[in-house]
Amino acid sequence: MERGTGMSRADHLSSPRYGLWHVARMEWIKLGTLRSTWWTLVITLAGTVGIGVAVGANTRNAAGDLTNNALAGVAPGLLLAGVLGVLTMSGEYGSGTIRSTLLAVPRRPLVLAAKAAVFGAVMLAVGEAAAFISFFAGGLALRHGIPAPGLTQHDVLRAVLLAGASYSLIGLFGLGLGAIIRHSAASIAVLVGGVYVAGQFVGFIAHAAAAYMPILIVGNSLTITKPPPCVGNSVGCIPFLSPWSGLAVLCGYAAAALAVGGWLLVRRDA
Repeated sequence: MERGTGMSRADHLSSPRYGLWHVARMEWIKLGTLRSTWWTLVITLAGTVGIGVAVGANTRNAAGDLTNNALAGVAPGLLLAGVLGVLTMSGEYGSGTIRSTLLAVPRRPLVLAAKAAVFGAVMLAVGEAAAFISFFAGGLALRHGIPAPGLTQHDVLRAVLLAGASYSLIGLFGLGLGAIIRHSAASIAVLVGGVYVAGQFVGFIAHAAAAYMPILIVGNSLTITKPPPCVGNSVGCIPFLSPWSGLAVLCGYAAAALAVGGWLLVRRDA
């Protein structure tokens, strides 16, 4: 018998040999037919833009990092991206539909790869839309004679693009946690603790390590166009990563979570 699928070898050999494209289409249908998915995406988009507009309207320092201000809503928006990633995977365990999924597609790594591809692409599109709309809306909200930043200015386009990409990476990290833990509430608790709480806690006790915390990477590496105000070797300063190094670390977090989740998915019963 195949572990956790209830299929004999004969059943396995006679089952359809789906490819990534076929399984991805199945995952797209499952993701797209859930009304909660679209509501979460709309709230994520609206929240990101709303916070960016509010920060822009209250900005009074024209010498500050106006792009980073306009993208201030990205950090809280990532929470919903991560939670949706968790639920995309753990929800199937909670409802029991994971058994049907694995009966239809016994190749478990293929199932997770298809989920990651579909969900990652959706969150990338939503994240980029949120980042660009927030950037322009936050610029329009500027007052006190402060000119809005433009995409052609130094590092601005890079900051907006990486801000959008962070939604996909944190979402995939959540998807991996959902595959590892399988319980929605516990997975969300680990996500919030690892992405948000740990960043603040580590920032107090180990400044060097704080630069590698996901939420601090997004706010202080990916979305900046000017050096952080606290630089050098002064007491209390955090040596933040460069934008591309920060992106690489976030990719590593997502890849590690998915790799462990895939390894456990193969070895555990559904």
